[in-house]
Amino acid sequence: MSQFLQNSEYGVARGQRLGFSSSSSPQPSEEEASQIKDEANANVEQTEDVGSDEEAELSLDELVKLVAEKEELLKMKHKEIEKMQDKVLRSYAEMENVMDRTRREAENSKKFAIQNFAKNLLDVADNLGRASSVVKDSFSKIDSSGDSVGAVSLLKTLLEGVEMTEKQLAEVFGKFGVEKYDPMDEHFDPHRHHAVFQMPSGSKPADTVAAVVKPGYMLYERILRPAEVGVTKALDGEENQSSEG
Repeated sequence: MSQFLQNSEYGVARGQRLGFSSSSSPQPSEEEASQIKDEANANVEQTEDVGSDEEAELSLDELVKLVAEKEELLKMKHKEIEKMQDKVLRSYAEMENVMDRTRREAENSKKFAIQNFAKNLLDVADNLGRASSVVKDSFSKIDSSGDSVGAVSLLKTLLEGVEMTEKQLAEVFGKFGVEKYDPMDEHFDPHRHHAVFQMPSGSKPADTVAAVVKPGYMLYERILRPAEVGVTKALDGEENQSSEG
């Protein structure tokens, strides 16, 4: 009996050393519980580290993707800005062209506003010129020794009046940009000259203005009326030589 009790006590003590108690639900020792808790905490920390690494990798990928998207968006914005700048420059250039054209048109309208009016006055200037020429010719042919009624003085006064009127009209023309030109001996230019006849000449080259029927007029740089002229032509012998050559 005593031997049995000793064996029982030895078994209980051994069981306690192995982590068993005499109760129906054996409990781990404090040291083992602490060890289990440490292992669990280590597992949790390891899991959190793994999760943090994965989260960091995802964040980096997302960041790279976001940067790429922003760069693409920035490129698109730069292209839009360049297009807008090009449109602005084109619009500005077009506006400058429109302003220049409008300015030129306004200047031309101002300069050439009297074109039709001045053109109608050219016949008056022509008549005054012809009258002055006729009076001069008549005055030069009069014999003043037999003038008993003062016709010579009257004719002289008429000549002076016509010449003064012609001069004043020329001054008014010049004030508004109308200038007369005499194309004598110029080479024939269809823009400046209107040929009304041809005449043979051995002293001047062909197509040279040899006679002026009506002088020409310009309004600033524009031909208001071309001069009516007679143009030389080659002599018959010269024409034959030119055709043979």
